[in-house]
Amino acid sequence: MSRILLTGATGFLGANLLKRLVTEHDVAILSREVSSFSRISNLSSQIKNYRIESNSIDSIVESFRPEVIIHCATDYGRKAVPPMQIVEANLILPLKLIHAAGQFGVKKFINTDTFLDKGVSHYSLSKRQFLEWFKTYADRMVCVNMVLEHFYGPYDDKTKFVSFVINELLCGKERIPLTPGTQKRNFIFIDDVVEAFMTVLDFPFGQDSGFKEFFIASEQTITIRNLVEHLKHLCKNTNTLLDFGALPFRPNEIMDSSVDISAIKALGWKPAVTLEEGLRYTVESELSDIKT
Repeated sequence: MSRILLTGATGFLGANLLKRLVTEHDVAILSREVSSFSRISNLSSQIKNYRIESNSIDSIVESFRPEVIIHCATDYGRKAVPPMQIVEANLILPLKLIHAAGQFGVKKFINTDTFLDKGVSHYSLSKRQFLEWFKTYADRMVCVNMVLEHFYGPYDDKTKFVSFVINELLCGKERIPLTPGTQKRNFIFIDDVVEAFMTVLDFPFGQDSGFKEFFIASEQTITIRNLVEHLKHLCKNTNTLLDFGALPFRPNEIMDSSVDISAIKALGWKPAVTLEEGLRYTVESELSDIKT
């Protein structure tokens, strides 16, 4: 049983991870006054909660003395927020955490990263900037970088692509503007992502420091066009216009997202949920939520 400090616990990934962590570990989380606890309200008695506004990062790490820090907090910048807000969440906060980790004997720091090119957005740029800093601390602890492909599942934020499309289709929107949809993407179900984190958390790397990087993805790629058309079928929607080509590709768009997951598989992990199973379950869950 380890002492684990988790950031981003009220978000989609963090909340799903927290549900697993509390069954096996002593967990503390970082939160803000504006954080919504709707996803983890039933776990409040099982965790220690530190408010960032009233505690410095150094004092939190010194007080809780975690053996592991898992950093999931992220600002995607999807709501036209100022760049400095994105930098604060994706660069400044984890820099404070990794510095405190070095000061107070944290053994392992697990960072959540993106496969996106740094030129795609302020979000991807800030994540890449932290990664460069992150590597410089690998002489003091085991630094693990988890590079996630598009993860999805029931009750994700409606700004995330899969959830957005499902919600639009289930609500019977007249039209969904899309790019041409020829770019290939890898989509991985949230439960598989959680299991990947648990695998890395529990794995004895056999050393006190060093940098490790793992790509977390399924073993199937699909074009955006095929994905959206299949979601339309699963949602039993016959009316919504899928307006492919109405939007341009983003600058530095990756047209074929394929990664090597052999490193994480070597630790004993492999994706267990097929794309068909994951999408069907997500659609059914979202539809059930709408009906209630």
